[in-house]
Amino acid sequence: MTHALPVATPRQTWVWLCSQLRTRRLEVAFTVATGLGAAGASVVPVTALGLLVDLVRDGAASTALVPIGLLVAGIALLGGIAAGATTSLVSRLGERILANLREETVSVALRLPATTLDRVGRGDLLARVGADVAAVGAAAAEVLPTVISALFLALLSVTTMFGLDWRLGLAGLAVMPAYLVALHWYLPRSAPIYAAERAAVGARSQLLMESLQGVRTVHAYRLENRHLSAIDDASARARDLSIGVFALFTRFVGRINRAELLGLATILAAGFWFVRSGWVTVGETAAAAVLFHRLFNPVSMILFTFDEIQAAGAGLARLVGVGTLPVAPAGAHAVSSADLTLRAVTFGYEERVPVLCGISLRVAPGERVALVGSTGAGKTTVASIAAGILRPISGTATAGGVPVDQLAPGTVAIISQETHVFAGSLIEDLRLARPAATAEAAESALEQVGALDWARALPGGLETVVGEGGHPLTAAQAQQLALARLVLLDPAIAVLDEATAEAGSAGARELEDSALAATKGRTTLLVAHRLTQAAGADRIVVLEHGAVLEEGTHGDLVAAGGRYATLWSAWQSRG
Repeated sequence: MTHALPVATPRQTWVWLCSQLRTRRLEVAFTVATGLGAAGASVVPVTALGLLVDLVRDGAASTALVPIGLLVAGIALLGGIAAGATTSLVSRLGERILANLREETVSVALRLPATTLDRVGRGDLLARVGADVAAVGAAAAEVLPTVISALFLALLSVTTMFGLDWRLGLAGLAVMPAYLVALHWYLPRSAPIYAAERAAVGARSQLLMESLQGVRTVHAYRLENRHLSAIDDASARARDLSIGVFALFTRFVGRINRAELLGLATILAAGFWFVRSGWVTVGETAAAAVLFHRLFNPVSMILFTFDEIQAAGAGLARLVGVGTLPVAPAGAHAVSSADLTLRAVTFGYEERVPVLCGISLRVAPGERVALVGSTGAGKTTVASIAAGILRPISGTATAGGVPVDQLAPGTVAIISQETHVFAGSLIEDLRLARPAATAEAAESALEQVGALDWARALPGGLETVVGEGGHPLTAAQAQQLALARLVLLDPAIAVLDEATAEAGSAGARELEDSALAATKGRTTLLVAHRLTQAAGADRIVVLEHGAVLEEGTHGDLVAAGGRYATLWSAWQSRG
């Protein structure tokens, strides 16, 4: 059963956003100033219109209208430039903040313990760095500039109405309760639905990913209909939530339209009374009415993009939520001694189901120790703890006296049977271990593990594109590539978790030789899938049911006639 990744609370999201804005104070200040300038430029023509109305009503000469017309034309030009600059600045600011968030999310995801990813599922994480980032990005590039400009225009419009006459300003604000009532009705109802919609999209992504990754198993057990039905149910839930959001939004728009009608009617009725009382002029009343009416368009823009704003807010909370997960800080401790020690290590993937029970073992500097045992004995778990991938519930795993999860990068390296070939040229795939490595160093690493001949024989040599969409590599070649990375990285301690298991019988001997060459002189902990590997180790540790059953050299254990002797006899019989 998987559990969803955490979602940040509104307060956590707001705190994160404020921290991002504080680090960009100058950029934010310049953007705000430009936006206010653009909004001010759009307000000036309206106030000029009120002045024109009063001049015409008072019978002013036509020449008196020319300066006002020139002023309006000049301000309109400057306003257009400022509006375009505001859109660009807001988009750039939003995209930079989003890029930082995306990098933080991926950084946290890459440093999460494997058990956490297994528990929460990778589909939800992919939905966050995919669909949620896209939703926030669309809002930052298209919606946010509109919203910011509309807010600035609304602020200056109300301020200008008070500047014309405080009574007109109060008449304009009289409609605010209607807007607030509409928002108070809509926001509490819509926010949970948007959050549920993003969660439904994540659940659908998880189902899709699981079905595609396990497509062979799905076909083998004829589970196509069951998986399709589950995906269909998840898609239907996401669809129904989207329809529910739209229906709610339509009702919200109706409430806002009624508020707009009420506000404009209030200004016109109050303005009529104020003019008759001699408190304001006809031009001032006309300007106030036009200013209020001009708010309809920006308010409508905000409303019609409100679903995108809500979706972006939900997506932002989900992305910030990933950053709340605890991750271990990057190690920085170097070690003078390359010994590997596990003391009284206890571990369980589920708290009530221990996998390891007080495991203790030591691999001396330069020693090669093999772990053997039946399936489920805990060999891979020991290897993962030794490499710092898993953290024990109790006990310690140290190298040179330093906890393995606090070691400097490159001190311990692990190779498992699930080797991934990254898309790109072969030499760049190899250089993942040491980006600055020269071509000669890369070739030397390949030669050491016996892979240089086939690498040079590829269509483009070491520049051949491999991985997804590229030249396919066999399982043995992929493992040799991983072993060459190990040589290039040159760690003090190597952990091999059944690193030759995928080779098959034909290439097993050759791959075992490659593994031996790659780990020569290194402190090595080896999970042995093939007992011929264990036989060549300096010492063998036999695990059963999460505990050390026996240990010693190959000859001593065979002579002892215990569990290892039984395994070796069965292995020889199979051979």
